Amino acid sequence: MTSPSTDQWFKSTYSGGSGTECVECALGESCTLVRDSKQESGPAVVIRHQAWDFFVDALRRGDLDN
Repeated sequence: MTSPSTDQWFKSTYSGGSGTECVECALGESCTLVRDSKQESGPAVVIRHQAWDFFVDALRRGDLDN
C-alpha cells in the first residue's frame, strides 16, 4: 500500500482545539489511515472502511461518550 499524498490528509473534526491532540485522516482505496498530525512522517494506523464507518457512526450517535 502506498501512502496518500500530503493533500489527501485532513484534520479530524473530533480533534481538540488546543493543538496538542490533533488527528489527521486519509481515505485510501480500501481503508482509512489515521496519524498524529504533529508527526507527518511517523506511523499511521490502517483501518478497514467498514470498521471506520462503524466507529464514526458510533461517535455521531454518542455511543462512545463516557
